[in-house]
Amino acid sequence: MGRDTTVGEERLDIALPAGADPQRHARLLRRVHEAALTGGRPPVPPRPVIEDSWERVRRYGVDPDSGRPVPSLRSEEVDRERGDNALEEVLPLISSVLLGAREEAGHVMLVTDPRGFILWRDGARDMRRLADSAGLVEGAAWDEGSTGTNAIGTALVVGRPVQVYSAEHYVRGLHRLTCACAPVRDPRDGRVIGAIDVTGPAATAHASTLALVNAVARLAESHLRGRHDANLERLRAVAAPLLAGMSGPALVVDENGWTAAAAGTEPVRRVLLPRRVDGTSAWIPSLGECGLEPLPGGWLVRPRGGEGAPASQAVLDLRGPELSVSGPSGSWSHRLTVRHAEVLFVLARRRQGCSAAELSQALFGAPDRLVTVRAEMSRLRRHLGGLLESRPYRFSERVDVRVRGADDPCALPASQAPAIRAARAEAVRDAAPSRQ
Repeated sequence: MGRDTTVGEERLDIALPAGADPQRHARLLRRVHEAALTGGRPPVPPRPVIEDSWERVRRYGVDPDSGRPVPSLRSEEVDRERGDNALEEVLPLISSVLLGAREEAGHVMLVTDPRGFILWRDGARDMRRLADSAGLVEGAAWDEGSTGTNAIGTALVVGRPVQVYSAEHYVRGLHRLTCACAPVRDPRDGRVIGAIDVTGPAATAHASTLALVNAVARLAESHLRGRHDANLERLRAVAAPLLAGMSGPALVVDENGWTAAAAGTEPVRRVLLPRRVDGTSAWIPSLGECGLEPLPGGWLVRPRGGEGAPASQAVLDLRGPELSVSGPSGSWSHRLTVRHAEVLFVLARRRQGCSAAELSQALFGAPDRLVTVRAEMSRLRRHLGGLLESRPYRFSERVDVRVRGADDPCALPASQAPAIRAARAEAVRDAAPSRQ
């Protein structure tokens, strides 16, 4: 049922099998949905991405008949969220592609924040009426916990483009819809900043819709990347005369830590700045203790030599996934890829350390993926500096590490690493009521 298509590095979860008749497929999906709710045997299994989502929303307690009360933002909160979201800048670009012929478009366009709250909506008048009747209005929450399986909520959970068709929606009232959604990531750090969705009547479903939405999301990211590069270029022009007169090593970085220029030291692509700088110095991973001086649009960073002591506490949150570190010099956080979160989870569980072969076994179920493991560890250590050590790979003894979300079955939903699967199974066993 359905198929996974890879476009470049992107995996697309397409709902309609090649050559399928949409109406006949919708009838089949209704039988699958009914069997899933009543405990019967489905005529065919649901797509894995849908089956996993149905299991999550059952745990959330979503009623398949009535759903749940949907949280919503007040109008002033929507305005504030719009102003804080980088997608506001690329909204005209998104709209021009998806709604070039606005009144002829057979769908409504939705743009959300990373939590699934709808910030912008547009489309033909009859499509907006359809959206109104389904609750697809500005300010409404469309995460899985609020509205069940849907393209917006499910795409934000799994972190990749997803199409949901007819009775793949968990709530029966949404079976008349088809929707396709792709998350949009900040090109600077890979953090999801929102999602782009098109929704229309189920009869308008087409396999190419998801590819279109994904292309628009990538176009938006490309535009944001261009803006980021232009900002670095402006900062570089400001920094050039400043660095020319310095004798020691120094870097000029933007407010997010991206390096615009460097002198007397090998430039790193990005440094992890503290969330808040309270003084004139801070410990920075990969650089050690550094002096910090504010610049228009960024910081002058001057390494003082030596690694210094890393911050004392690290929190690995698998629900981000994100690593947060705090200590005397301030606190900072680093958004993680799924693979890097898996690595750090294994190292947090095995404080004595792991060989490359042991890490390979934990991540891939086989001990021979050594080249991949070493490459990932090299990238991690460039970002995290003195927090990680090698031979064996491990967290520094000077760092207290805590893990959050290990018992959350919805954490790292895209991970298939044996270590993560084992942790999920352990959490289920611990949560099960004991038998008398």
